[in-house]
Amino acid sequence: ALLLTLTMVAAACGSDDDGGGEAAPATTAAPAATAAPAADAPIEFDYGVDEDTVRIGAIADLSGIFSGLVTQIVDAQTVYWDMVNAAGGIGGKQVEFIVLDNAYDVPTHLERYEAMRDTGADGVVMLSQSTGSPHTAAIAEMAIEDNMAVIPLSWYSGWSDPDFGKNIFESYSNYCYESMNGVDYLNRYMQEQGIANPTLAIVSFPGEYGGDGAAGARLAAEALGIEVVADLGGTVIPGADNTPVISQLVEANADMVWTTLSSGTLTEAMLGASAQGYEPMWSGNVPSFSYLMLGGDLGPLLDTNYIANTYIVTWNTPGIPGLETLKAEMTAAMPDAVVSDSYIIGWTEAQAAHKALEQAAKNKDMTRAGVVRAFNEITVDYDGLAPTQSWGGGDPNTAIVRETYTYDVSLADYDAGATLAEGGGTGTVLLEGPRAADITKAHTFTGACYQG
Repeated sequence: ALLLTLTMVAAACGSDDDGGGEAAPATTAAPAATAAPAADAPIEFDYGVDEDTVRIGAIADLSGIFSGLVTQIVDAQTVYWDMVNAAGGIGGKQVEFIVLDNAYDVPTHLERYEAMRDTGADGVVMLSQSTGSPHTAAIAEMAIEDNMAVIPLSWYSGWSDPDFGKNIFESYSNYCYESMNGVDYLNRYMQEQGIANPTLAIVSFPGEYGGDGAAGARLAAEALGIEVVADLGGTVIPGADNTPVISQLVEANADMVWTTLSSGTLTEAMLGASAQGYEPMWSGNVPSFSYLMLGGDLGPLLDTNYIANTYIVTWNTPGIPGLETLKAEMTAAMPDAVVSDSYIIGWTEAQAAHKALEQAAKNKDMTRAGVVRAFNEITVDYDGLAPTQSWGGGDPNTAIVRETYTYDVSLADYDAGATLAEGGGTGTVLLEGPRAADITKAHTFTGACYQG
């Protein structure tokens, strides 16, 4: 990995304020104006920005249960900001990308946020990544107090609720709507296989992640008339003995299983169930599956019995202009790194942050509050990598992204250990998307599907 250090400085080339503020910050000469700024006016800034530098933070899981995924996401952001710096930076300022490890631990995440919110030389202007649902929930109120814009590495539906996630600018759809789309597809697939009324089991972690995914699966089951024969939402604990949960799944004998887990616990569940002769059709939320699982003992079963869901395209999806740019930049920077779908998440996170910071620079207001305002003004076109997204407009039911992608898992399309320079596949083939199921389109968003 390019980056497992606390600080990376790229090579140099060449509001609305809702309160909770500090003492008046040092800025450049001109105060913020309500009218359109003059073209030659200096850019106002407070924390995380100076005359030469824009400091962007990431609180990332580099050593916990999602570290394999997150390290690659951070690598992609690093390459992206290098590319931006080589093109002149943002508002004439070079980007300094600051990464701190939270080890997927909430208290550690809070400690890292304290460093990021600093109003001195060590602070950042925004977070382009905050790993984890409960972790990001723990800083959501402080982000409002600090006027700090945060892009979560989490797809909890609560981020779209302005009463909770006002300064949390989610990427793509959410666990709840992804589950609705995914269960809808599973149901159609099983009916095509001749099972007229397939039954469903739901299994998940506790908390915002597991709870939100499980809630969406329940909503889909209710809307589609699917019988849930085992609701094991919130019962799987990472690192614990989950044998009793697997036994309950086997006993329920559902035709379909929806999971909101990690790749490690999904592996445990699928192999454990298969050892007892139970091989249903499995699917689940994005963090449940990793293409790397295809290289292990579970590969053949994933090939025949798992449907993958994503918020973004995968590495080998054809006809995506933005994917060609990403591949070229990543290959030039990290030719020996392995091929991975995870880079696309980091790249698109950086695209959203870049667009907001460019808008803030255009507004001549790169204060923290100015960046928050900029997010609410922009629409991000991910160049085919994900559905277009915006956050402003005041109506979350209209702004929320409902479309996701569905992929077949294909062992024949997986090239184990292939490097970026060599090229290779991550073992998925697009089935449909971006698409929202009719039940997802019809759902009225009034707040988070899971209320913790």
